[in-house]
Amino acid sequence: MTQRFIGTKIILALAMTRLAYNAYRGWELPADENGADDGYLVEYTDGGAPNHPDHTGYISWSPKAQLDNAYRATDGMSFGLAVEALKKGFKVARAGWNGKGMWLVLDPGSVVSEAREGSAYHKAGITGAFTINPHINMKTATGEMQPGWLASQTDMLADDWQLID
Repeated sequence: MTQRFIGTKIILALAMTRLAYNAYRGWELPADENGADDGYLVEYTDGGAPNHPDHTGYISWSPKAQLDNAYRATDGMSFGLAVEALKKGFKVARAGWNGKGMWLVLDPGSVVSEAREGSAYHKAGITGAFTINPHINMKTATGEMQPGWLASQTDMLADDWQLID
C-alpha cells in the first residue's frame, strides 16, 4: 500500500540552471532536457556519501518549483520547523527576541544512575536510577542556561525563527 510522507531536511542550495548543473558535473545535457530550466544545485548535509570532490554531502539538481514548494529559508521558519531543527541538533532563536545571544537547544534527556548527594533529586528522596526526559533549554541574554523553556502563543505562531551557528 502506498504511504504518504512529509519531510524535513536542512539543505544547502545554490541557484543554478539545469545546463549549468550538468556542466558543473562534467555531463552532457540530454537532448530531451531544457538547459534553461531554473533550479538549484542541492547539497544534502545530513547523510549520504559525497558524490563530488568539492562537496562534503550528496549533491543533485532540483527544479526551482519543486524546491520552492518543499523548502523554506532557515531565517524565517515557523515554530514547527524550528522544533524539527532542534530535533536535528541545531540551535534556534527568534529574530524578534530583544536579548542578544538568546537561543534554544534541545537537551535529549539522560539516564542518571544515582542521584548525587546534595542534589535536589537526592534531597527529594530519589536514590536509584532515574530518567531526565528530553526538554528545551534557553541560553538567556545574561548568559545563563534556563532549563525547561516554554513557548508562548506568540512564539508558536511566529515565522521569524532562524538557525543559530
